[in-house]
Amino acid sequence: MKLLKGMARLAGVAGDRSAPPPRYVAIADGLIVTETHAQAWYVLGSSNTDLMSEGARDAEHDQVAGALARLLAGYDCHLKVVWSPLDAEDYRTEAGRLFTVGDFPAWADARVRRLEDLGLSTRHLLLGVRIAERSGQATARGRAGAQSAFGIGSSAVPARELARLDALARRLGRQLETTPWKAQSATVEMLAWSIAREQHRGTVLPAPDGDGVIGGAKIAQLVRGRVLPYPDHVRLLDGRGDVAAWSAVLAMTGFPEQMESPGAGEWLRAVSEITYVPEWEGEDVDPEVTFLPVNPEPSVRFKVMHRRDALKKIDEARRLAKEQRQSASEHSAGETGQEIQETEETMEALSRDMKREDVTLLEDHPRIVVSSDASLEDLRARVDAVITHYGGMGIEVSVLEEEQREAWLESQPGDRVRIPDLMHTRTVGALAGSWFWGGASVGDDEGPIIGFLTGTTPGVVRNDLTGGSDRGDATTTAFIGRSGRGKTTAMMLSLLDAAFRGSFVLALDFKGDMGGLVSAGRYYGLNAQLIETGAQFAGIADLFALLTGEGAERAQTEVPAQLGIALPQHLRMRGAETPIQLAVNEVIAAGAPRTWKVIEHLRQSEDELAREAGDALLELSRTALGAPFMGKPVGGALLSPEPGLWVVQVPGITLPSPDDEREDWSVHQRLSVALVHSLLAYGISMAGRKDLRGLRKVLAVPEVHVLTATREGASFLQYVARVGRALRTALVVDTQDPESLAGLTGLLEQLTTVFGFQLTSAEQQDALAALLDLPQGPHTRALIQAIGVDSTQEIRHGHCIMRDRRFSSATVQWDIPSMELMQLLSTTPVSDDGVELTKQPEEEAA
Repeated sequence: MKLLKGMARLAGVAGDRSAPPPRYVAIADGLIVTETHAQAWYVLGSSNTDLMSEGARDAEHDQVAGALARLLAGYDCHLKVVWSPLDAEDYRTEAGRLFTVGDFPAWADARVRRLEDLGLSTRHLLLGVRIAERSGQATARGRAGAQSAFGIGSSAVPARELARLDALARRLGRQLETTPWKAQSATVEMLAWSIAREQHRGTVLPAPDGDGVIGGAKIAQLVRGRVLPYPDHVRLLDGRGDVAAWSAVLAMTGFPEQMESPGAGEWLRAVSEITYVPEWEGEDVDPEVTFLPVNPEPSVRFKVMHRRDALKKIDEARRLAKEQRQSASEHSAGETGQEIQETEETMEALSRDMKREDVTLLEDHPRIVVSSDASLEDLRARVDAVITHYGGMGIEVSVLEEEQREAWLESQPGDRVRIPDLMHTRTVGALAGSWFWGGASVGDDEGPIIGFLTGTTPGVVRNDLTGGSDRGDATTTAFIGRSGRGKTTAMMLSLLDAAFRGSFVLALDFKGDMGGLVSAGRYYGLNAQLIETGAQFAGIADLFALLTGEGAERAQTEVPAQLGIALPQHLRMRGAETPIQLAVNEVIAAGAPRTWKVIEHLRQSEDELAREAGDALLELSRTALGAPFMGKPVGGALLSPEPGLWVVQVPGITLPSPDDEREDWSVHQRLSVALVHSLLAYGISMAGRKDLRGLRKVLAVPEVHVLTATREGASFLQYVARVGRALRTALVVDTQDPESLAGLTGLLEQLTTVFGFQLTSAEQQDALAALLDLPQGPHTRALIQAIGVDSTQEIRHGHCIMRDRRFSSATVQWDIPSMELMQLLSTTPVSDDGVELTKQPEEEAA
């Protein structure tokens, strides 16, 4: 028998190499049960490390190393990094739940087509932990073989055993949930997909039974496939016997003695950065494509040693090195090899660290699976790219020749280590330093897709302006950056998403370049209205018309205050505000009040001061700024509290600074303040009305620095920001001056999401860094400086840094799903014949 085993080892078929494939008997939430053992499986969350500060990285690294040492010691673990193509059809289905008004199917289809063009993949991190051996496994295997021969096999797992295994998996899961991985039990659907995907057959996943378990014939459906091993790859066949995919398993055979992080030490996170140049043939050549992602899939089996066993192993290595040193010193040369001496010193230092900190050793078996569904040549091009990429990091990677079958089986969920020779022993800190859970991850978990990540991990980015109230969270979003970098266009895309969700969206357009938002809304069937200043829109901002319902009582004090602002200073000094209030009260008593009726009432008064005030206000009501809030209506749309888009354009206003004395205000400043007073009063009324609490509301203020320069504007912004969650009102601001927001404590405290575009001055960059929760310093300044340009230093519109509600930050590219929408939303001025006017970069519209 010993002779046969020795010959088997010599032939390379001994032990686990010759073991049969795993036989699955049950799959449930968080569990894969085979004939011999049970594994708990968890989905690990990605941590946003691309822009993380050095201190935060060190802290998170130590947390993960400690978790490996304390929570997983003694367990056989299997770490898998797998990729799935983003299913655009899933987004179409999700859009049916998200959006409720307008032609939202066309809106969703535009995004779906764009996602299909981008071809993005989604990374999944799976951790399997062997939690139990199944009792009587030898008997079970023998019985299963005999029953299968007679066609009466049964692989059902008793409910009592499943309950016990589920309890073990949940207990460990609660501990792993507190780590930076934020581990969650993998759903039965996820586990079924992870098993079936290895067959490359596009199998329709079976539905679990009433107990949430997949077993019996349904499991056979998942593993029904055929794999042909070749010396350097395996071929996976489809149901007709044709090759569906080619896969090769690579071994990581050599690592440098020391690796730095960030840098080569992140050898598992780095898989998302590997690209290659495809070989195009015939008519399939795409001149636009130069590099494509390889998306290799690491499969790392590891076991963390108990500290006692690790210390014993270290002591043996130290003692061996000591004996070699002593032996060398007895020779005539009397010189000890430097490597031997360094080994002894390293083992002594490691032993001290293990006794003081959460440090221990682990044994791991890193493999990388590379696949292609195009051709064998494409697979080999991908393999070469992986080997070259890691070679540049000092890591040796090679194809496991003549062992592809064993290596491929070893990568399957529920299998075992089949090639024990290729093992590495390292500290838990070294595996944590690979940052397999790191990369880029930002945005909401669900909601409209706005673009894609541009960091080290590919993926889509989601953001829902109106989602804060649903979560019981803050509701303010800020778009910050210099002109011409795409922040206003990004805001308009978000407002369109909010409108499709059935929101009332009011945008105060002080610059006058958001008319494209209305055009886009109408194109997609939304109720969209553009309201401008001028005689043709007289009365559209009349507070009596705007403040209806619960806000009607407020108009009795707001209208006199507004007219008092517009009134010439000499009339105010003579006490004209008193007859104005009297006129307002009498007009309200007469019914159907309007501001223009108040002016007429003043002009017909017997009081000379009242008549003078009425005449002055009448002349002012004929101006472009006065007509909207106190002119007699001659047509035009009125704002109404219902789902839709309302863009109020008030370009050319000039608001006084907080330091300007009121008696020094010019006529233009007085009318500007009075008009803005109407809009702010309406916004506050809309937010506070009880009958509109169930309506999603969005108040958008582009060029918000126009308002932050006034006391009234600053108060309005802080009020809406503070009450937004309770009143289901989202505030969206856009500014070129982040420093102006620093004094608005109420607004800063309520920021849930920040989009930071390019800024060029050090002061503004530091202010933006604080809002993005990034460390202030030269590195962050350089990052903000470079965010708005591409490799050729040309403007890169829509590229920014996003800080989400979890205070994670990553680089994001806003994406417009179609050329038609891009043209509709364009903020670039055009001439009468439709040609875009050439402007200097600093003058371009945002």
